[in-house]
Amino acid sequence: MAMAAVYNVGDTAGWTIIGGVDYRKWADHKNFHVGDTLVFKYSNQYHNVKQVSQKDFLSCNATSPIATYATGSDSITLKSTGHYYFLCGFPGHCEAGQKFQILVTPTSLRRTPSTILSPSPSPSDDETSTTTFTSTAPPLYSSNFLFAFKFLAFCLVITGFYF
Repeated sequence: MAMAAVYNVGDTAGWTIIGGVDYRKWADHKNFHVGDTLVFKYSNQYHNVKQVSQKDFLSCNATSPIATYATGSDSITLKSTGHYYFLCGFPGHCEAGQKFQILVTPTSLRRTPSTILSPSPSPSDDETSTTTFTSTAPPLYSSNFLFAFKFLAFCLVITGFYF
C-alpha cells in the first residue's frame, strides 16, 4: 500500500499572490487521495486559507467558508473523496488567482512507484538504440483519463448534477 502524500501548496513559493503562481496549474498536475495532506505556508498578516463551496469558489466569495485557516502554516488532511475548493479570503486575492480546486479520489486508486513506469527491453545493443518506458499501470491511470474524469466531474457539478 502506498503512503499518503504531503503537498506543499505552491511548492517553494507557498500560498501567495506574489510571483505569479498558477495554483490551478499546480493542482492539475497532481493526483490527490484520501489521507493526503495539503500544507499551506504564508504570512498570516496578508493571507489566509478558506475552504469554500463550489458556488463561493466560482464567485470568490469568502464570507461563508466551510473552514478557515489562519496560522500561516496550516496542514489540511484530505479525509474524504470529492471536490475541495480553497481560496484566500483577503480582498482581491482570490480574483488575482489565489485559489484552486482539487478532486480527491479513494486511496485504492493511488499508484505505487512500481506500477508507474518500467523499462521495456531495448531492441538491440548498438549505440543507436534507446530505452523506452512502458506504463504497467491500468489505463485508468493515464493522464488523459484523469484529465477527462476531472473535466467531466467539474462539468457535472457546475450543471448541478451531484454524485
